[in-house]
Amino acid sequence: MVGVRKRGEEIRQFILDNVAKRPFLDISKTVADVFDISRQAVNRHIRKLVDKNLLEISGSPRKPRYNLKPIFLWKHTYPLDGKLEEDRVWRADIAPHLGELPRNVIDILHYGFTEILNNAIDHSGGVSVIIHVNLTASAVEIVIQDNGEGIFKKIKNALNLLDERESVLELAKGKLTTDPSRHSGEGIFFTSRAFDEFTIMSGGVLFNHVFGKDEDWIHEIGFNAVLGTSVHMSLNIHADRTLKSVFDQFTSGDDFAFSKTIVPVELAQYGNEALMSRSQAKRVLNRIEKFKTVMFDFARVETVGQAFADEIFRVFANSHPDIELIPINANPNVQDMINRALAAR
Repeated sequence: MVGVRKRGEEIRQFILDNVAKRPFLDISKTVADVFDISRQAVNRHIRKLVDKNLLEISGSPRKPRYNLKPIFLWKHTYPLDGKLEEDRVWRADIAPHLGELPRNVIDILHYGFTEILNNAIDHSGGVSVIIHVNLTASAVEIVIQDNGEGIFKKIKNALNLLDERESVLELAKGKLTTDPSRHSGEGIFFTSRAFDEFTIMSGGVLFNHVFGKDEDWIHEIGFNAVLGTSVHMSLNIHADRTLKSVFDQFTSGDDFAFSKTIVPVELAQYGNEALMSRSQAKRVLNRIEKFKTVMFDFARVETVGQAFADEIFRVFANSHPDIELIPINANPNVQDMINRALAAR
């Protein structure tokens, strides 16, 4: 009997998770195929979820559309008046509504929420911040949006970059702050790695990181499409990772210092341009001396020039012998260029 109950719970959680990820999926067929059960059995599980107010149905009987029903749906605007404190907002307005979520999930939500809200308080230069929280039977989504200067514009101006897209590359590396006396620059980096999906929209640029795939994406969404900065974070309520496991991926030694990073090389490309020059390589290498181990992720990079590879893996490597440089996800063409640079050291 326990086994039957556990299988039923597994089926219903599968339904909830897939409705959340793919709302247009033929859920009845998918569940029937995955669990080798009839569509009638699937529909009984769907009806249980509807009866529990976890799932809602729209559309026609022939083509039903399923959506997760919010357990807690909340939105509030706070003034950025110098009095707002992120820990008080979490304690008073957010945490009491999250129910009995697992400790590791609460810790990640707590960390990410307070880090991002603190950034809005200390750095945005805005006058207000809007916070959305949506808790369902599958995930928690948090959106924090300020009406300030915009994070990518602020980084561009602070680091004297040519383009706001370069700000995304710098942000993805970690250890980036425009106020080093008060902030370590670690909050956004680790938050982006802890959540299932993490997105920042600001100005005309979107930055997105997906957990598990370890993919960083940059998209142009139109000139000044988003005023200020909007951060979207989502986390499955059954996620099994801990904050410690996320931190451990990028720390080493007894001092637990943030000493490792992954550089998504693709973010250095503008449009369809290839990575050919030393100046492009120098943008990739900016601030890399802050780390002891650097993994250069060449995923989706089709080719690089000899000068680009040489600048990283010979010139920079020779001048920084204490930094370990590791190329990953390089296709054969890219790896050949890297090998040429390594052979010339």
